[in-house]
Amino acid sequence: MPDDALAMDPSAFRAADRLGGIELSEIVRISERAKVLRDQGRDVVALSTGEPDFPTPDFVIEAAHQAALAGETRYTATVGTPALREAIAQEHGRQMAEVIVSTGAKQVLANALMATLNPGDEVILPTPFWTSYADMVVVAGGRPVTVPCPMEAGFKLSPAALEAAITPKTRWLMLNSPSNPSGAIYSAREIAALAEVLERYPQVWVISDEIYAHLSFSPFVSFTAAAPALAPRTLIVSGVSKAWAMTGWRIGWGIGPAPLIKAMVSLQGQSTSGACSVAQAAALAALNGPRDLLRDRCAIFQTRRDKVVAGLNALPGIACPVPDGAFYVFPSCKDALRKGESDGDFCARLLDETDVAVVPGRAFGLSGHFRLSFAYSDDALDAGLARLGDYLNKEA
Repeated sequence: MPDDALAMDPSAFRAADRLGGIELSEIVRISERAKVLRDQGRDVVALSTGEPDFPTPDFVIEAAHQAALAGETRYTATVGTPALREAIAQEHGRQMAEVIVSTGAKQVLANALMATLNPGDEVILPTPFWTSYADMVVVAGGRPVTVPCPMEAGFKLSPAALEAAITPKTRWLMLNSPSNPSGAIYSAREIAALAEVLERYPQVWVISDEIYAHLSFSPFVSFTAAAPALAPRTLIVSGVSKAWAMTGWRIGWGIGPAPLIKAMVSLQGQSTSGACSVAQAAALAALNGPRDLLRDRCAIFQTRRDKVVAGLNALPGIACPVPDGAFYVFPSCKDALRKGESDGDFCARLLDETDVAVVPGRAFGLSGHFRLSFAYSDDALDAGLARLGDYLNKEA
């Protein structure tokens, strides 16, 4: 609001400068618009969100039920319950002092940035990146430094591009493997090459978001496994939301050097305190439970991936690479755009004229693409592909 308007009405609401125009993500806005259209009676096929269509496993729900019956409904330690932290430490081959449990992996990321960034500190974001990364950096007072990683480069950051982006103000490199939105996975060799650069810049720490690690169709290696020398300045981020279909349980965790975890716990203690006690019991059951369910679901996602990639590549103007993990494709739509049209315009047109909701690449920092999630039923995917096919073939 202009200063003269504030002078006229000093009681008017003023948002904090740190918000800097930040709004709901485009993913959420598209999902909400799809819901509005459904409420109006339209048969919308929403392929826009990253939420598995599978149910939370029965044994996880039963563990939560038993925990509630047993009275595990009180505040927990801010850092997380000892039992869950021990299970996480064992899962990642670390110590309990290096583990924090938070209300979703998203809070882990926010905690880390808020606990470490000073005004003007820079965070390198290989692009495309998950839409919340840049806004989180801004809210924490930092400056996002985006490095384009085009489809021709496999949507991956090269050592040369990393080194060119580093300045004396660089504080973090944020990696996401498997990636949202591209599904790209960094190999051990590729991680080692990035680590070789980072070893020359000791002020640069690494956030490795590995929330999709159990949804890998190609070999996955954790960042610290491929670059153990950088473990003292690396934060691994993970959780149960994607692989175990537990998005609403809101449990994520961070594994990193104890001083960083201590700072994140201090921050969390002044925001949410400990995560939900019953949800932590559920996450513990997930980690300690059978893993065949994860393999079976990953195989189903891979079958869906293959169908979606083949279907999209059969459409005029669409070029869809094969993702190595997660449950997204990030095809190019550059050759399907009308004159003067952006990817945002293209996706809006698809929703308006085909009732299929997908997310434009600009939401992830790389225009000329769109993200389609295949974390949906086969019926929904078949319907969406059929509508896109009918529409784009008529356009061609």
